[in-house]
Amino acid sequence: MKSKTANNSANIKNVAQLAGVSISTVSRVINNPDSVSEELRSRVKNAIEKLGYHPNQIARSLRTGSTKLIGFIIPDITNPAFLMMVKGAEDFLKRKGYTFIVCGTDHSTHEETKLLRALLSQNVEGMIVTCSGGQNSDFSHIIHSSNVKMVFMDRRYENLNMPYVGVDNADGVERITDYLIELGHRSLVYLSGERNTSSAKERLRGFMSSVQKHGIEDFQVMYGKFTFESGYELTKKLKKVPSAVIGGNDLVALGAIEALLQMGYSVPEDVSVVGFDDMFYSKYSKPSLTTVRQPIYEMGYTTGKILWQLLCGNRIKRHNLILKTEIVLRETVKRRV
Repeated sequence: MKSKTANNSANIKNVAQLAGVSISTVSRVINNPDSVSEELRSRVKNAIEKLGYHPNQIARSLRTGSTKLIGFIIPDITNPAFLMMVKGAEDFLKRKGYTFIVCGTDHSTHEETKLLRALLSQNVEGMIVTCSGGQNSDFSHIIHSSNVKMVFMDRRYENLNMPYVGVDNADGVERITDYLIELGHRSLVYLSGERNTSSAKERLRGFMSSVQKHGIEDFQVMYGKFTFESGYELTKKLKKVPSAVIGGNDLVALGAIEALLQMGYSVPEDVSVVGFDDMFYSKYSKPSLTTVRQPIYEMGYTTGKILWQLLCGNRIKRHNLILKTEIVLRETVKRRV
């Protein structure tokens, strides 16, 4: 197969001539592909590929006043849940002609502020943010002084009046804790993520609501991070192994299972374990993980749609959109006799 090489001298006029369309049609395919028929999109894209044409982003932004750039800030670029949310938002926004810059904060509010400034310096038109902590006054100050359109996804800063898309974290954890208690589990440990993040606080609230409702006195809450390593390390620190462990997310739950196995306990014969997320790998773990499924991709797709509405100057009907969760029963839970 003959390899393609980019033609650095190709311009938008060459693309239009090869595709047999007007220059304005090529521009619409590049900047707003949904406004052009599939047949025209295909012709223009084939011509772009054949010529190796690369639009000059800087020149285009100067000409149109639009960079068509969206910035993502997420806490952990190794966490598949965050990446699936980004994928959902990207799948919607790329059809509108946007490109993306994805940044990970490693759960650091200081890094979050640095990345926010960096993205604003790139003239991003919109931002989707999953917060790193419970408070970040620098972040709030910068946002208040900028005109960038922003939507919070999964986690939010409650002191910032920005649109938010998330799930009913409290309800999901309360229902799966209810399920464990109904199966006879009376000794429970909840392994939380970062203490002050909005999602961690909401999930802990669901756990506390369940144990108080059922009069459970033998329970413990341990704080860490939403990582496999944190679940593993917290479980290793347990002075008393409970009947059941509730992980703040699937990674935490899987880390707990690994630690329990190393400690000589069997899951679920000795200890039941549940998580939250229902990531793709959770059903393939051995044993497969019982968990709370949140609509991760849908959350991202919906966030992208709301951001696009803001960018179009439309008013948002629902400022806070909360999606439902569901319990997924697999092999890591057993009835306590």
